[in-house]
Amino acid sequence: MDFTTSSKLGSPSPWAVFDAWGAGADINSALTPEEELCLEPDAVRIPFSIVDGTNLPTETEILTSYDKLMKRRSSIHLGYPYNLMYNHEELHPFMKYSINNLGDPFVPSNYGVHSRQFEVSVIDFFAKLWGATPGEYWGYVTTCGTEGNLHGILLARECHPTGILYSSKETHYSIFKAARYYRMDAKSIPTLPMGEIDYEALEKTLSENKDRPAIINVNIGTTVKGAIDDLDRILRILKNQGFTRDRFHIHCDGALFAMMMPFIDHAPKLSFEKPIDSIAVSGHKMLGCPMPCGIALTRKEHVKKVEMKIDYLNSVDTTIMGSRNGQAALYLWYSLRKKGFEGIKKEVNQCLVTAGYMRDKLNEAGLTCRLNDLSCTVVLERPMCDQFIKKWQLACEGDIAHVVVMPNVTEEKIDVFVAEYLAVVDELGRMPPQDETSPLAQLSSPSWGGKIGAQAINPNPPKDVC
Repeated sequence: MDFTTSSKLGSPSPWAVFDAWGAGADINSALTPEEELCLEPDAVRIPFSIVDGTNLPTETEILTSYDKLMKRRSSIHLGYPYNLMYNHEELHPFMKYSINNLGDPFVPSNYGVHSRQFEVSVIDFFAKLWGATPGEYWGYVTTCGTEGNLHGILLARECHPTGILYSSKETHYSIFKAARYYRMDAKSIPTLPMGEIDYEALEKTLSENKDRPAIINVNIGTTVKGAIDDLDRILRILKNQGFTRDRFHIHCDGALFAMMMPFIDHAPKLSFEKPIDSIAVSGHKMLGCPMPCGIALTRKEHVKKVEMKIDYLNSVDTTIMGSRNGQAALYLWYSLRKKGFEGIKKEVNQCLVTAGYMRDKLNEAGLTCRLNDLSCTVVLERPMCDQFIKKWQLACEGDIAHVVVMPNVTEEKIDVFVAEYLAVVDELGRMPPQDETSPLAQLSSPSWGGKIGAQAINPNPPKDVC
């Protein structure tokens, strides 16, 4: 089965911001064998002498092939939550500057080539979005959501050195990485079939450890299933177990969905008006950015516990990194200014509608497919063909895979994906649940609601032969 060839199809989405590389409805062509050779390890190696570089492709030939590869892969990108629909051409001239926001965003250093004014504007936007009180918040533009989590959990440990970190087993790996880095006691809490934390299990574990402060990571969208933990229910559990405000700390990992929830009508409120302590979100996911980045926001009082004056910088050290990418702050500011609140809301709601379209298409075809409420992460049976998985860059976990519907994912592209997926099913069959508790088996749980196609029951699935 050949999933490497394709042709242009459909038309650009009418609500798309930019579609310069076929990231919308179009699918770009694959590289020729000659172009692929230009990107082989031997072709791109850095020679140590003129003689050593003889017969190597030129830099122009290599970069031309690489550009075509990036266009191709951007046009068939479904498995990871990156909005590829953006246009930052107006910012290209600034790439010639070494923009570095080293030190604290609010305390200028002696280094003058920075974008602090834009970074502070971005922080102020998210502080207002998440209901933080003016003058009582602090934040910065990070390299990614993981750095935001590392910073949030570091502050939690500094506030509660003897605390225990609680998070669900479907939490992003960076949370437990933070626990290892900071040598914290951590407990992995079971989850419900749709991916939310098991609230009864959390309450039981808290009741067994009342003598130590509770540090809780609340998932605002899990990595694989897009499940959102019920923050208000967790707060009620803490109250029921006698944890006063000075004995618990809540970090919200909102990598993708903390950027979406405020723009969804009648969604649960994520706000510093509630007793939470920090939020981390990725900037390159929902907003779209050519470089990984994120935002960390917390209460100003917590940052004082890690703040150190650095004479060399003429600033204070409050962030995980020293040198910080000032380009990222500029790009985030530009995206927020260009799109505005209503523009982001339109994109968010389009993602939800398109995700529902994909779920329905797969269910109508008789396949097992789920979609959590308020989510654009479509969870499905893992295809039996690795070539198909790699082509569409699907993220897999055991016997399931998922598609994250971002603004660059159109209904036309979903139609092509579903047609190819069904061709895989016709040739190779379907993935059966690996066991009674596997991720795929959990998709049959009635707790998800709605109807799904019957799961495959073949106990000996065929090997991937495509």
